[in-house]
Amino acid sequence: MSSKLSGWDDTIVALATPPGIGAIGVIRLSGGEAFNIANAIFPSKDLSTQLTHTIHVGVIKSEEDAIDEAIISLFKGPKSYTGEDVIEISCHGSPYVQQQIIRVCINKGARLAKAGEFTQRAFLNGKLDLTQAEAVADLIASNTKASQRTALHNVRGGFSLVLKELRENLIQFSALIELELDFATEDVEFADRKKFYELIHNAQGTTQQLLSSFQLGNVIKNGVSVAIIGKPNAGKSTLLNTLLNEDRAIVSSIAGTTRDTIEEIINIKGILFRLIDTAGIREHSTDVIELVGIEKSMEKMRSADIVLYIFDANEMTPDALGIVCDNFNSLAIQFVLAANKIDIANMVSIREKFSFFQKMHFISAKDNLGIEELEDELFTSTVNEQPSSENTIISNTRHQAALQQVSNSLTDIRSGLDNQIPGDLLALDIRRCLHYISEITGDISNEDVLDFIFSKFCIGK
Repeated sequence: MSSKLSGWDDTIVALATPPGIGAIGVIRLSGGEAFNIANAIFPSKDLSTQLTHTIHVGVIKSEEDAIDEAIISLFKGPKSYTGEDVIEISCHGSPYVQQQIIRVCINKGARLAKAGEFTQRAFLNGKLDLTQAEAVADLIASNTKASQRTALHNVRGGFSLVLKELRENLIQFSALIELELDFATEDVEFADRKKFYELIHNAQGTTQQLLSSFQLGNVIKNGVSVAIIGKPNAGKSTLLNTLLNEDRAIVSSIAGTTRDTIEEIINIKGILFRLIDTAGIREHSTDVIELVGIEKSMEKMRSADIVLYIFDANEMTPDALGIVCDNFNSLAIQFVLAANKIDIANMVSIREKFSFFQKMHFISAKDNLGIEELEDELFTSTVNEQPSSENTIISNTRHQAALQQVSNSLTDIRSGLDNQIPGDLLALDIRRCLHYISEITGDISNEDVLDFIFSKFCIGK
């Protein structure tokens, strides 16, 4: 793709570092006039005559008024992030200084960049495909080791390479099918059907593996929501505080203390778990505010990825707990059981009493007993595997939807081979499959889709 589309032949400027006071700020220019604009505000030397990938120190000026002493980094296209001429100005981190430099760049002919416009230009100039561009946004937003590793793998082309190999194999076979059509009257077969069966089999395996990775990818990207449910005074808030290692929730012996849901985040083995401390669920409450809290608890329970049901091990009966488990199962809710207050319990009798139940964990939220094992259970029940930097994992719903179409197309191609359909119909199925692969990489797309994708980036990237 070429960047010489409507509105893509000008020069843009934006702050590339977070706004606010800091030690330094970086302002980025990209476009055909980047060097001319930089020369106009940086009179120390002629930057256009300097080597690419060099840095220069001098004073940024607006006419005769000095704005700041700064470092100028030069990147001449196409050997730059966007594929265009790029100038990066490292100035002091005063918001006033940054705005003055951006203002003078605009006065000299630049315009303020839109969100994600630098990366969009990189995509349009063929510096990276759409999967890599989207992975850039994921890398910026990553907040755990798992999300960082997954995004970096895709930024470096991990997902792209898988798709490229799949696409090239299909194109090669499609070309042979098309060649057969040109010689249809001579009954010539150029495409080895046996090899194509093998290709389709491998392609289906690769596609299914990518689709299967989406569940893990979604967890890595968005985390796991855990609703902490239980009767009033079962120890929900105490457990939340213990998991967080701080006094976040109000703890008291008065039933119904938690009137609303409280949400906090912890990191378990590189995955974010969003803990939702809910109001205690009891059937007979006359407190209007508490009733609202209970209803919110039920909503959170139904929408959570997993429910952590906590109860007083000394008061709960096996029959009552059985009813709770049956309710969870009837609603298809995944859950883990936590028998709390074992610090004041007879462990032998407690274990015997609840021996029938699976995924049962005996804890003391107050004394931090059994908490590490409970965290392990939450991880195993929802993630079950450590993401590897070697494996391609998809976390984007757009990719998942397109891959599902690729999978459907491959199934149709396989069915066509089995039924020995004519080559022209087989070629149509192959083209459809290639269409959906190209949708993922951005080889075919429309400007509205691109604008939507890149609008989710931060300005300056």
